[in-house]
Amino acid sequence: MEESRNIAKTYDPKEFEDRLYKTWEEKGYFTPKEEDGKEAYTIVLPPPNITGKLHLGHALDDTLQDILIRTKRMQGYSTLWLPGQDHASIATEVKVENHLLEQNIYKKEIGREAFLEKVWEWTDEYRNKIRNQVKKLGCSLDFTRESFTMDEKLNKAVKHFFVKLYNEGLIYQGNRITNWCPKCKTAISDAEIEYKEQAGHFWHVKYKVVDSDEYLEIATTRPETMLGDTAVAVNPNDERYAHLVGKTLILPLVNKEIPIVADEYVDMEFGTGAVKITPAHDPNDYQVGKRHNLPEINVMFEDGTINYENSRYHKMDRYEARKAIVEDLEKEGYLVKIEDHSHNVSCHDRCGTSIEPMISKQWFVKMESLAKPALDVVRNKKIKFVPERFDKTYYNWMENIQDWCISRQLWWGHRIPVWYCKDCGEIIVSVDEPTKCTKCGSEKLEQDKDVLDTWFSSALWPFSTLGWPDKTPDLKKFYPNNTLVTGYDIIFFWVARMIFSGLYCMDEIPFDTVLVHGIVRDAEGRKMSKSLGNGVDPIEVINDYGADALRFALITGNAPGNDIRYYPERVEAARNFANKLWNASRFVLMNLDKDLMNKYKDSNKYSTADKWILSRINTLVKEVTENIEKFELGIASQKLYDFIWGELCDWYIELVKPVLYGEDEEAKGVAFNVLHKVLTTALQLLHPIMPFITEEIYTHIDSKYESITISKWPEYDENLKNEKIEEDMNYIIEAIKSIRNVRGEMNVPPSRKAKLMIFLTEEKARSSFEEGTVYFEKLASASDVTFLSKKEEAPENAVSSVTRGAEIFMPLLDLIDVKKELERLDKEKEKLEKEIDRVKKKLSNEKFVSKAPKAVVDGEKAKGEKYEEMLKAVLERIDGLK
Repeated sequence: MEESRNIAKTYDPKEFEDRLYKTWEEKGYFTPKEEDGKEAYTIVLPPPNITGKLHLGHALDDTLQDILIRTKRMQGYSTLWLPGQDHASIATEVKVENHLLEQNIYKKEIGREAFLEKVWEWTDEYRNKIRNQVKKLGCSLDFTRESFTMDEKLNKAVKHFFVKLYNEGLIYQGNRITNWCPKCKTAISDAEIEYKEQAGHFWHVKYKVVDSDEYLEIATTRPETMLGDTAVAVNPNDERYAHLVGKTLILPLVNKEIPIVADEYVDMEFGTGAVKITPAHDPNDYQVGKRHNLPEINVMFEDGTINYENSRYHKMDRYEARKAIVEDLEKEGYLVKIEDHSHNVSCHDRCGTSIEPMISKQWFVKMESLAKPALDVVRNKKIKFVPERFDKTYYNWMENIQDWCISRQLWWGHRIPVWYCKDCGEIIVSVDEPTKCTKCGSEKLEQDKDVLDTWFSSALWPFSTLGWPDKTPDLKKFYPNNTLVTGYDIIFFWVARMIFSGLYCMDEIPFDTVLVHGIVRDAEGRKMSKSLGNGVDPIEVINDYGADALRFALITGNAPGNDIRYYPERVEAARNFANKLWNASRFVLMNLDKDLMNKYKDSNKYSTADKWILSRINTLVKEVTENIEKFELGIASQKLYDFIWGELCDWYIELVKPVLYGEDEEAKGVAFNVLHKVLTTALQLLHPIMPFITEEIYTHIDSKYESITISKWPEYDENLKNEKIEEDMNYIIEAIKSIRNVRGEMNVPPSRKAKLMIFLTEEKARSSFEEGTVYFEKLASASDVTFLSKKEEAPENAVSSVTRGAEIFMPLLDLIDVKKELERLDKEKEKLEKEIDRVKKKLSNEKFVSKAPKAVVDGEKAKGEKYEEMLKAVLERIDGLK
C-alpha cells in the first residue's frame, strides 16, 4: 500500500496535532446537522470562568466529555458538544479591579460604563485563550454554537426567567440576613462560602439585670456586634434563669435596656446558657428576633466598618472596633474572662475574606416549591448520579435549601430587570426596558443597580444555549441534554440549580445522567493551589508530551467520583505508549502489501495466532464499549493499553513476523488482512481517548480513509468469539514466557539458541504446542523443537521450564551454574508451596465453600491441582540436578 509508506519515522505530536484539529474544524466534523434524522446525543460544556487559564481539573473534565462525545459520534448519533464560558460575576470583577489597580486606575473613579468596557476587553482576551486551550487538548466542540453567559441571547433568557419567577410570586425583595463580603461589598450565597479553621476567643461579658443586683453572663466570639444587641435569650426549660425571663438588662457600653427572652434555640449546655441576640448580624439571632418581634439594628457599613454614630467606634474597621470594645468592657468592669477558642469561620471562596452576616435589602427566590420536583426526579431515577453515592450530597443540599439570594452589589453581570418610578415608587419588572411608569405614566425611571448572581444565568445553561425562550430547532432536537460531566464540588452550586430551572422553564429534566469526577491532586495527594506552588499548566504538558499523552494519563486509573493524583511519570508512560503504538503501526504500514491483501481477502487460511488476535480484538470491542457506556473510562483505557502494548505489539506482531518474512504468499496475504483489521479496530477504540495519534495513523492506512473521527464504531461479532483458540494461544504465550524467564534468570543471551524438548502434561494442549513450533523458534530462541513421549527421555543435564500443559526441557547445563539453577528451583518450589497452602486454607474455610459460587470454588480446586502438578515437576528437577 504505497500511500501508507510516508508516515513519519518518529512520533512527534507537535508535527500533526494542531494541523489535524484545524482540518477537523474546516471539515465541520463537530457540527451536527439539524436535518440529519439521527438520534441526538448532547453534552453542554460546564462553562469555565473567564478569570484565567484552564487547569488540570478542566483538562480532566474536558477529556471525560470528549471521550463520551467522540464515541457517540462514531456510533452514529447526531452529537452536539456545546462550548462556552461563564462571566463569573464576582471573580471577574475582582480580577479586573485588581488588574486596574496595578495601573493606578480605580473602579469608582472611572465609573460603571468605563469599568464595564475594561471587563469586556478582559473577556475577549480570556475567552480567546480558553478557546485555544480546549482546542489544544483536542476537544471536539462545536464552536459554531459557542455561548457566553453574557451573550445577548442568554441575557434574554435570564430576563425571561426572572420575570416568569416574579410574575408567579417566586421572587421577592426583602430585608434579610445575608452572607456579606466586606471586601467585595456584596451579598453572596451559602454555596459561595468555605469554612476555615481559625484561632479565636470567647469573651465572657456580664450584663446587669435592671432593678437587681444580679448579672447575666454571656460568651461571644464577636464582641463588636454587641452594639446591635436587642435581647439576651435563655432556654425556657433552664431553671437557672426562669426567674429572669421578661425582665430587662442594661447593654454594656450602650447603656440601654434590652429584654431577656425565652427561646428553644438556646442550648443550655453550651457556654453560660445565655446568648446575646443581634438580629441584624447573625442568621440564628435573626430568626429569634422574628419570633420575639425584636428590632434589627445594623451596626456595620458595607465595607465592614462600624456604623455607630457619636461613639469612638464609628467608622472603625470591625476588628479594630473589637479590640477597642474589649478594652472598654475591661475598663468598665464588664469583662469576666477570655477563653481561647478554635472555630470554623465562614469565608468568601473567591477572596478569602471573613463573611459578615448582615441584614440588607436583597432579591430572593422562594425555593420550597422549586426544590420538591427537583428532588423527585433524582429519587425516581429520572436523573442518575454516577457514582450513585453523590445523590446524598444533592439530597442534603436540596432538603435543607434556603431561599436563594440572587442580587449582587456589583457592576459586572446581568442587571436585574427591575425599574423604579422616581415619582410614585412603582416597581416595574419587565423583559424589555420600559419607557414610562405603568402606574403614573412618569418617564423618570431608574433601573435597579444590582446584578444577578452568576449562578442565576448558569442555571439556564442546558437550554438557554439552545435558544430558549424561543422555540428553536436546536432546542427541539438537543434538549434534554444527555450527560452532564462535573466535579463533586459544584453539585449544589450548579447541578441542583440546573435541575430545578430546567423543570421550571422547560417542564423536562435538563439531562438524564450526572457523571461526577473528583479533583486532580498532586503526587502527595494535596489540592493544587497557587499558595502551594504545585499547580500544573496543561498547555505546558501538551507542549512537552502531546495532548494524547496528557489525556491518557488523566484517564488511566480514573474511577467515577474519585480524586486522582497527577504524576509526571504517568504522562511519560502515556507518551511511551503512544510511541510504542506509533512504531508498531509504522512497521505494519511499511509491510502491508495491497495486492496480496486483495488477492487473499477471502482466504480462510488463518493461523492460530491470526484466529487468536481476531478473537481478542473482538472481545476488546465488547469490553471497551461496555465500560464506556458504564462510564468506567479508566478501565476502558487500561484494557486498550494492555491489548495494544501486550497482545498486539509484543505478541501478535512478533508471532506474525516469520510469516511476513516467509515464502507462503497466501499466509502473508491473510496476515496482512488480519493486521489491517486489528490495527484499524484498535485505533478506532482508542480514538476517543487519544484522538490525534489515532487520526494520524488511521489516515495513512488507506487513502480512502477520510477521518477516524467520522468512522464507524466497531461492533462486537459473536461469530468471531473463539474461546478455544484463545486458550490454545495462551498455552503458547505462557510457554514462551516461561522459557524466557528461565533463560533470563540464567542470563542466557537471546542469540544463543537451544533445543527444546516438550513433554505434554495435558494432551488437549498437543495441537497448540505443535502449531506453536514456529513461534518457539522465533520468540523463544529454539534451535529445534521435539516432543517427548516420556519425561524420562529428557537428558539429565537439561534445565526445565514448567508451564501450563507441558514441561519443557532445554540442554543448557553447560551454559549455566548448577548451583544457581538449584537456587532458582528452590525459589520456585517455595512459591508453589505457598500457593498450594493458600488454596488449601481457602477450600478448608466452610464459609467460602458454602457461600462462594460453585464456579469459583471449582476454579480454586483446579488451581490447587495445577500447582500440585507443577510442584511435583519442580521437585523432580531438583532431585535430578542433585
